[in-house]
Amino acid sequence: MNKPMRRVAVFCGLLILALLLRVNWVQFVQADELQEDKNNRRVNIERYAHPRGDIIVDGEPITGSEETDDPDYRYERTFTDGEMWAPVTGYSSQAYDTSMLEGVHDSILTGDDDRLFFNNTIDMFTGEDQRGGNVVTTLNADAQRAAFEGLGDKKGAVAAIDPGTGEILALVSTPSYDPSTFSGYGADDQEAWEALQNDPDQPMLNRALRETYPPGSTFKIVTAAAALENGIVEDVEEETDYGDPYILPDTNNQELGNQVPGVCADANIRDAIRYSCNSVFAGLSNDVGNEDMIAMAEEFGYNQEHFTPVRANASAYPEDNRPQNAQAGIGQASNRATPLQMAMVAAAVANNGTLMAPYMVDQLVAPNLNVIEQSEPDELSEPLSSENAQQLQSAMEYMVDNSSIDVSGLETDGVRIGGKTGTAQHGENNSETPYAWFISYAMTDEGSPVAVAVVVEDGDVPRDDVSGSGLAAPIAVDVMEAVLAGENAG
Repeated sequence: MNKPMRRVAVFCGLLILALLLRVNWVQFVQADELQEDKNNRRVNIERYAHPRGDIIVDGEPITGSEETDDPDYRYERTFTDGEMWAPVTGYSSQAYDTSMLEGVHDSILTGDDDRLFFNNTIDMFTGEDQRGGNVVTTLNADAQRAAFEGLGDKKGAVAAIDPGTGEILALVSTPSYDPSTFSGYGADDQEAWEALQNDPDQPMLNRALRETYPPGSTFKIVTAAAALENGIVEDVEEETDYGDPYILPDTNNQELGNQVPGVCADANIRDAIRYSCNSVFAGLSNDVGNEDMIAMAEEFGYNQEHFTPVRANASAYPEDNRPQNAQAGIGQASNRATPLQMAMVAAAVANNGTLMAPYMVDQLVAPNLNVIEQSEPDELSEPLSSENAQQLQSAMEYMVDNSSIDVSGLETDGVRIGGKTGTAQHGENNSETPYAWFISYAMTDEGSPVAVAVVVEDGDVPRDDVSGSGLAAPIAVDVMEAVLAGENAG
């Protein structure tokens, strides 16, 4: 063989070797990655080749699977009360993938999870189609409906938690959307999807978990906890030393006034919570200091994401200068919180100072009903002592008892209601409609069944009538009533 031919032979041999290496690399190294690639149509076809498992609330499925005539996608996802449950379920679409619980637990719902290997093997030998497992939630259907109907046409969110366990009982965001409208891949599905993407009201935004708002006066509970824990005051009845108006530190005599005149000068924490005294809580935040205010906020869950298992955005209490820190202590400046976060604040107080990690999935269950994963309550932190928590309980209950909030439906033997209203500035120089907040809890001598946070972005009332007690509190009361009714029935 002459020299040129040898070179060609060697070159061809190298090409064959490279091809063999590439084939083996794709088959053995990249196999899992390619198999799970969202652009691999075969994966998506397999996802809908059989019925998905269901998401379960109170023992009943809120999802389903409907057989189609499509040769590729045999089954399409269906949703019961889709708009009400979308912040929990998310969507499962042949064209647009999955989200929320449908996405986090997709492998369980499709039956592809490794923990279902034995179940799938049995099905293979018996000739049955692969079946998906179920996701059993902690949600309370009555509480969810009360929150959803309470918000109605308003833009806002509700989060409700069992303070003793961290179980999420309700999670609502409005406006919402129906995942059934784009669960397929046809022209109608595309039209529905594009309409949602272009909607300025952002119905697909999960406001309960993913939107952060200035928490306004509801954050004063955290500031009060910081003041008690750091020894700035010894109890909620101790008189403070903050004038009305309060002069922000390190400013050219910039005043911070109060909505209610004549009651906030030197007020104790109990009265300051009742009248929502900016002067007192700005002063307390300044005396606690930015570093310790951050530390207390983080004990309540700030500055970190939470996984329920759906991800909740981190609320933010930032490093800041003295005047900004004073204003952050009343829930303004750069202070931002999700509704879930503020429900966690109320829950920690109701649970005598212990904050439980929030979660919304109780069990993952195989098709044969075997439990393959069981959630257990998990203590996240202890922001404040039991003694100080009980002092804040007395102050929050004093606030509700001396407010216009109608809790008559909750006034049964042994039920105590604590809360804090808030009206948070919105827009430059508060130019837009303020946010109305209410955080609260209902508890009995046996424990604390529920803590609720409600935020309303745009209530259907004149700007001057926007208030936490008028817009947000009635929704929270309805949610608490629904939970307590279930507790009594049980």
